[in-house]
Amino acid sequence: MTYDPDRAHRGATHGIAVPPELTCHPAKQCLYGADTYYQEAHGQLAGLTGDITGFAHRHAALLLKPDAVVARRLEAAVQWLGERRFRIVGAAVTHLTRTMIRALWYFQWNLATPHRRRLAALFLEDADALVLIVRPERAPDVPATVELTRLKGPTDPDARVPGQLRHRLGRYSYLLNLVHTPDEPADLLRELAVHFDETERHRLLTHALAGEDRTTHALELADRLHAATKPRDLDFEPALDRLRRDLARALGPGTPTDPYGVAEAALRHRLKVDGADFGGADIDRWDTVVVGSAVLPMRQPGRVPVLDGAGPGTWRRHLAALPHNSSTP
Repeated sequence: MTYDPDRAHRGATHGIAVPPELTCHPAKQCLYGADTYYQEAHGQLAGLTGDITGFAHRHAALLLKPDAVVARRLEAAVQWLGERRFRIVGAAVTHLTRTMIRALWYFQWNLATPHRRRLAALFLEDADALVLIVRPERAPDVPATVELTRLKGPTDPDARVPGQLRHRLGRYSYLLNLVHTPDEPADLLRELAVHFDETERHRLLTHALAGEDRTTHALELADRLHAATKPRDLDFEPALDRLRRDLARALGPGTPTDPYGVAEAALRHRLKVDGADFGGADIDRWDTVVVGSAVLPMRQPGRVPVLDGAGPGTWRRHLAALPHNSSTP
């Protein structure tokens, strides 16, 4: 019998249904329905509650990245959440491997330059990170993920304003932004499966469904992360001075001194780019990231992400346009 691809796919689907209550983007509905991470989290949550949409609307997640750990900003983030009336209902440590980094930002990293990918590898894999599942004590009129993303503040440090989490924690650079949030309810489910295996997800989801305050546990994990890492200064000028000295010792005469040249040389050494080797000289990982993320190009010009989030205004219009019999929370 001859294989007929049209017949094989007639009436078939690539994955599970992603309801419009979980995302504003039809393309995300299609892609996430076929995404292994989303399917795993959705299936596991379905075994714990009959209200997957309600859970995904009521909860958000905050990833406190390794830069937040070494800068000792974890407690400040927990305090900010309390001030904004977000209850921590789950907390766990994660380690961002090369594969996980690409999985988390898979639909946005088409924007990233090679410099950005190399710098991200240097710092995101250097220390463990902390994931907090949170729930607003007073439900907003948009999903909790959308509200927390708004309050978190933008990637651009110059665009952050007082009151936003990223402004509170430190305006270092485009890449060193210390925190990440899933954009939409669908992203919340998918990213929990990127970070955690089935056993750890079950524990987190069970805690979140119980709704108990897990702030004390989150602070205990923060203390463990701090104890396991050396504190670092992420300010630009001191890092640039240190890199200039390190490179001068390694390269001698002709060492670049301008910030761009220093960042390029340090990054080439750290990652042995094109075989670069300075004879075993110790070029600091974090100083390289601090300087490189401030002066090297981070975004490919003219590109837009494959998938992106949507702001509160878009979400309000989206929810208002859903059928009246839709199962919104």
